[in-house]
Amino acid sequence: MQTNKQIKIAVGAALAAILTLTVVRGVARHGAVHAVAAEKPAPLTLIIDAGHGGEDGGAVTKSGLTESGLNLDIALRADALAAFFGVKTVLTRDSETLYYSPGATTTRQRKAEDQKRRLALINGTDNAVFLSIHQNMYTKPAPYGAQVLYAKTDGSAELGATMQELLVQTLDASNRRAAERVGDTILLMNYIDCPAVLVECGFLSNPNEEALLRSDAYRLKLAAILTAGFLQQRDELLNLQNTM
Repeated sequence: MQTNKQIKIAVGAALAAILTLTVVRGVARHGAVHAVAAEKPAPLTLIIDAGHGGEDGGAVTKSGLTESGLNLDIALRADALAAFFGVKTVLTRDSETLYYSPGATTTRQRKAEDQKRRLALINGTDNAVFLSIHQNMYTKPAPYGAQVLYAKTDGSAELGATMQELLVQTLDASNRRAAERVGDTILLMNYIDCPAVLVECGFLSNPNEEALLRSDAYRLKLAAILTAGFLQQRDELLNLQNTM
């Protein structure tokens, strides 16, 4: 994986090509943002969550590729792209290293403590929109395709549908997965009070998608698509927040 500095350089070098293909074209089609770079940033905070981290590496491939590192890489790229468009962002983590209290001595306790910390950050942020980045895994290699899961909160379904459409159109037109309501077992998605989506960027158990996710260019494209999805729904989300 690249360092933060290398990611910022890569994002800057790729902005013209990637954003022209995935962000500017998509945003203009939906008419949600006009002259994005020149407009006053909306008073929303995009909380970008790189799933797992610390002692919780998430899914791991047979070749040793760890989900938490992929999630962080995509999150950092999305953070840099969002900043280019004047979006205020907060990262739930910016490193693979997490710090735990002395009382959290087991892996289970540390995972629970980290989830509570992230939950407090999300619910303590005014006008927040939550984007959680993950990778999928299955017992067999056949399943593939990115998928968006959305929370029960207002605005989440619309944001999820927009992101799913962009993922399918830009990455793989053969992907028949649709945005779905998240299950009841995911803490962050069921105990927050803001619009929220969780994006499974691909299946690490699928050799083709694992190979794609190893590519810097592909992870940058994913980050651009997720940023585009937020930008396309930004006005609607802002109006929603102002009525709450």
